[in-house]
Amino acid sequence: MADIVNLRRVRKTKARVEREKTAEENRRLHGMTRAEREKLADERRRLDVHVSGHRRVPDDDGSS
Repeated sequence: MADIVNLRRVRKTKARVEREKTAEENRRLHGMTRAEREKLADERRRLDVHVSGHRRVPDDDGSS
């Protein structure tokens, strides 16, 4: 005997799967969230300041 299938539930499940597939594709295409980008930018700025504080500045007159 055949199982009874609720067509509304099947359609909704299929639509949900399609939305998830589209969302995953968009996440892959567009990369990071805004918070992740801001965190990365803050970390880069902090490291740039740290490194620039340890640089040696060459003499302007060229003598040693």
